[in-house]
Amino acid sequence: MLHGRQRELDRLRALVAGAREGHSAALVIRAEPGTGKTALLDAAAHNAGIRVLRVEGVETEAELPFAALHLILRPLLGGLDALPQPQADALRGVLGLAARPEGQDRFLTGLATLTLLAEQGPLLCLLDDAHWIDRASLDALLFAARRLEADGVVLVFATRSVERDLFTTAGLPELRLEGLDRAAALEVLAERAPGLPPATRDRVVAESGGNPLALIELPRMEVDSLAAGPLPLPHRLQEAYQERVSALPSDTRMLLLALAAEGELSAALRATGLPIGALAPAERAGLVTGADFPHPLVRAAAYQSASFGERVAVHRALADVTSDERRARHLAAAATGPDEEVAAALEAAAATAREVSGYGEAAAALERAARLTPDPAARARRLTAAAALAADSGQGERARVLLDQSAHLGGTSQELVRLRARLEFEHGSPESAWRLLLDAGQDLLVEAARVSWSVGDAEGLRAVRDRMGEGRAGLVSGAVELLSADPGTGLDLIRRHLGQAPERRDGLQLNPTSLALLSGDFATARDHLQALAADLRSRGAIGWLPGVLAVLAEAETLLGSTKTAETTAAEALRIAEDTGQRRHAVAARGLLAHAAALRGEQPGDELNGDWAERARAAYDLVTGRWESALDRLGRMAHRPHGACFAADQVEAAIRAGRPAGEALGRYESWALASGVPWVLAVRQRCLAMLADDPEEHYEQAVSCSDLPLQQARSRLHYGEWLRRSRRKNEARIQLRSAMEAFEQAGAVPWADHCRAELRAAGEAVVAPSADDSLRELTPQEFQIVRLAATGATNKEIGAQLFLSPKTVGHHLYRAFPKLGVSNRTELAHLHLT
Repeated sequence: MLHGRQRELDRLRALVAGAREGHSAALVIRAEPGTGKTALLDAAAHNAGIRVLRVEGVETEAELPFAALHLILRPLLGGLDALPQPQADALRGVLGLAARPEGQDRFLTGLATLTLLAEQGPLLCLLDDAHWIDRASLDALLFAARRLEADGVVLVFATRSVERDLFTTAGLPELRLEGLDRAAALEVLAERAPGLPPATRDRVVAESGGNPLALIELPRMEVDSLAAGPLPLPHRLQEAYQERVSALPSDTRMLLLALAAEGELSAALRATGLPIGALAPAERAGLVTGADFPHPLVRAAAYQSASFGERVAVHRALADVTSDERRARHLAAAATGPDEEVAAALEAAAATAREVSGYGEAAAALERAARLTPDPAARARRLTAAAALAADSGQGERARVLLDQSAHLGGTSQELVRLRARLEFEHGSPESAWRLLLDAGQDLLVEAARVSWSVGDAEGLRAVRDRMGEGRAGLVSGAVELLSADPGTGLDLIRRHLGQAPERRDGLQLNPTSLALLSGDFATARDHLQALAADLRSRGAIGWLPGVLAVLAEAETLLGSTKTAETTAAEALRIAEDTGQRRHAVAARGLLAHAAALRGEQPGDELNGDWAERARAAYDLVTGRWESALDRLGRMAHRPHGACFAADQVEAAIRAGRPAGEALGRYESWALASGVPWVLAVRQRCLAMLADDPEEHYEQAVSCSDLPLQQARSRLHYGEWLRRSRRKNEARIQLRSAMEAFEQAGAVPWADHCRAELRAAGEAVVAPSADDSLRELTPQEFQIVRLAATGATNKEIGAQLFLSPKTVGHHLYRAFPKLGVSNRTELAHLHLT
């Protein structure tokens, strides 16, 4: 019976009840050792009434990739054949059931975990001592926990508050398990130790601090002999367990030590050569149950009560009976000083861990290898490699510490500099990153140029160009010009020198896409990026998707495909947050804000990044705040894509009664070099706004339909001019077409402006013509509906969007009433572009 935990039990029961009804949930239970989290999970499992999967983290297995995932998914492995092939292959590979596919993305394992759990619901998954679950397993399970929605799966993580904590950034709801109050503590003692004298009972309650394990264990000890004063409870309990371990026969203590060091009884028996009967005294003392320790404190006591020499001997013996990562780990624990042979074994173990996406585990193994490396240069190399793996696993601060240690040893490799610059850039200091790369020599100058370009730093690009040899500087010169007053010259230079740009190390060929974006050929860029995204989805390469999707959303935004851009940006944000990719998340939030600004929603001040500032400028434009728009656009004029937005700057300047010549000159330079039809059409609109007789310019501006939103803006200007010229019938034609396009794009303020102009031109009543039902859909619903309209099944949609099929069905169930349809067939008749 649990005492004093009714509130916590009620919360768990509510989650399980939701799972029976098809709802998913996740919960993190935080508790100090002995507070009763395991007992709480026991009670939840006993009363669940649905299938329960359970696993317990083990300290000695915390660096074995996917050890915990294998244990918790083992009962479900019969369902692997029902998964999409890339997902099934991914799970079989990381769980050691088949060869791992070459180049497999580490986040595909999380998607496969998500799908497998979702297909088997309702489920209650209990993960005890989650702070000791290996990083690779925890990454996969947290990935699934954040994405389960309508699958009837509940994931409960019980953990301590420790440094090795991934839950603080996981975004999951938490429940803190505190000590019991006095009334509940007395109930525990009345049940477990009814004969205690009142004075002893009161001392136990006071000394325990409401810790249930202490309330159970302290009465078995010599309570009156406990040291006085507020000692930390876990320390007191561990000392008490050590006394019980010390009282055991020597063979039993040795076998307990081996079991604590390895976690597997068969290996402990082989290493010690002792019979299993040697464990019997420990069982009688309540220190083991079968081959398991009843509590992590018991395991810690069994290990720490041994002398240093005994621990070294046991680890050496275990190294002789284990293999691969376990052998290397035991050799490291047995090392008494620098040992290159052991360090090399750890480095090999790190390579194996990396192959199965255990980046955190690989980093830890390399860090230990460095500690045991005699040669300072080799130690610096291994520390740098460990830092790179730590950064890949999202441990930026740990990577910084390791790099500092490498530098202290004299490490100056280009990989160290590149990684330090990467960390500086990721954490918001592009200038520091640029300086590091600039000062590192010729081989990293291209990296320095990329940093300068990404933040629109023309002076930084010039400094890079000045240090480059003449044969390599053409591309950088083009980037300088593209950010300055003559973007046309810059675009011509980039076209001539693009082939000199080095291939990206991740192997993604984006150069043709980059050129299309810089040229204003956004349709071609979109097509390239869609193909690339489809390829990444088919391979399950989730880690690269946020960056590609963010750029795809940029292309869709620049094309004026607002709803599609919003949907793509929402997916980019969701995956970027799941995978810890901050820069892509910032870009995605800015793109979402831009879509909202076109609807007339003011972006929040808390947003940052180029696209957030462009969103604020877009809001100013659609709401007629010309001075503010001109100010923002002026600050963004020399950023990437700045030439494209120069046309907006021209309009804002004219509307505000300010000079527009400089902005027009930049746009004309870019437009004439670009040669893309819509770009040239917008140039005609700019010229029309400045001309005494603008009609010919307007006619050329509205003749191009490549970008419907830009064409609509030209029609709005043309219609305004025609109305002022008292040509109301012609004005109404232009304004009506513009209004329909704005409504289709969801640009509500511009559509409203067209209605006002139409009324002024004599149009009696103008009702919205676009189907507003699509606006009711969330970005994810819209994306799912579009795929469903193509005939894709829920399983196929889930594989593309990294959702479970049940969640896909749930979103369709919510979307159908909003769209006024009752089945998938009717979706084909909707306008879903």
